[in-house]
Amino acid sequence: MIHKLDHPGENGKPARTALQFVVLLGIVSLFADMTYEGARSITGPYLALLGASGTVVGIVAGLGELIGYTLRLFSGYIADRTGRYWAITLLGYLVNLVAVPFLALAGRWEVAAALMIAERIGKAIRTPSRDAMLSHATKQMGRGWGFGLHEAMDQIGATLGPLIVAAVFWFKGGYQISFAVLAVPAILALSVLLFARNRYPRPIDLEATAPCLETRGLPKTFWLYLAGTVLIAAGYVDFPLIAYHIKKSGVASDNWIPMLYALAMAVDAGAALVFGCWFDRWGLAVLVGVSLISSAFAPLVFLGGFGSALAGMALWGVGMGAQESIMRAAIAQMVSVDRRGTAYGIFNMGYGLFWFAGSALMGVLYDVSLGWLVCFSVAAQLASIPLLVLVSRRKR
Repeated sequence: MIHKLDHPGENGKPARTALQFVVLLGIVSLFADMTYEGARSITGPYLALLGASGTVVGIVAGLGELIGYTLRLFSGYIADRTGRYWAITLLGYLVNLVAVPFLALAGRWEVAAALMIAERIGKAIRTPSRDAMLSHATKQMGRGWGFGLHEAMDQIGATLGPLIVAAVFWFKGGYQISFAVLAVPAILALSVLLFARNRYPRPIDLEATAPCLETRGLPKTFWLYLAGTVLIAAGYVDFPLIAYHIKKSGVASDNWIPMLYALAMAVDAGAALVFGCWFDRWGLAVLVGVSLISSAFAPLVFLGGFGSALAGMALWGVGMGAQESIMRAAIAQMVSVDRRGTAYGIFNMGYGLFWFAGSALMGVLYDVSLGWLVCFSVAAQLASIPLLVLVSRRKR
C-alpha cells in the first residue's frame, strides 16, 4: 500500500493522479447510490403497498440481480473487445439512474417491478467497465485501499439516500415524492461522470504494465474464488425482503425502515475502508473472517425484535462492505489487464445467478418458515469458507 500520494507510479505518473481518478468515480458513485439505494430502501414495502406477496418480493429482487449480473458477462466482454469502457459506463449510469424517479408514477406492482429490474440492468451495463477502469488506478494505491476508498464513498451516498427518504416520510411526503426527490442526485451523478470522462479519457494510462498470469483463459485460482463467493451470494438476503419482513411483522414503523438501511450502509462504508487496508496486508484471509462474522445477521434480523434487527443490519453492512471492496480487489490481482473486464463480467454473472437462486428460495421460505430461511442463509455463507481458505493458501 502506498502511503505517500506523491510517490511516482511505475509508469511515471504520480499516485496522486490515480487517487484523484478514484475519488472522482467515488463522487459519481456517491450520488448514484444516493439515488438508487435511497429507492431500494423502500421498494420492498412499496411493492407490499401495491399488493405484492413475500414470494413476489423475493423473486423480483432476485430476478433483478439475475438479469443484471448476467448482462455483466456480456458488457464486460464487449468492453474488453472494443475498448469502449467510458461509453459503456455512461450508458449504464444513464439507464440505472433514470429508472428511479419513474417509480413515482408506478400504480401497479408489476410496473414498479419492471422499473426496479431496469435499474439493475443499467447497473449491470456499467459495472464491469467502471471496475476495470478503477483497477488501473488502484495498482499504484494498493488494490484493497483503492477499491475500499471507492466503496466507502459509494456507501456514503447509500447512507444519505435512505436518510433523504426517511426525511421525506418524516414530513409526510410518502413513496411517490421520495422517488421524485431522488432525481436530484441522479442529475449530479451524471454531471460528475461527464467531467471525469473529459479529464481522464484513458484511465489505462494510470497502469503501466500488468503481468499476464495465464497464457490462455483465466487462472484456476479465479474459478476457485468464484465458487466460494457465489455461495456467499446465495445466502445473503436482499434488503427488500428484510424490509418486507420488518413492515409485515411490525418490528419497526415505515419511518424506521430506511433508517435501518442507512445504518447498514454507514457500517458498509467504514468496513470497506478497514477491510481494504487489511486486504493489502493479509490478503483473502480477511474475507474468511468477515464471512464468519456476517453470517450471524439472518437470525438477528428475522428472529428477534427491534434491537436484534439493529444489530443484524450492522452485521449485514459489515458483510456488504467486504463484498464490495475485497471481492473486487482480489480479481484485479488475479487477472491480467487485458482480460479484466471479462473477468469482472464472469464473476458478476456467477454471483448474480446464485444471488437470484438464493433470493427466490428465501422468498419462498419466508412464506413457509422463518427458521428454514435463517438456516439456509447461514449454511450457504459458512459453506464458502473452505474454498476461500484454499484460495488464500494458493495465493500465498
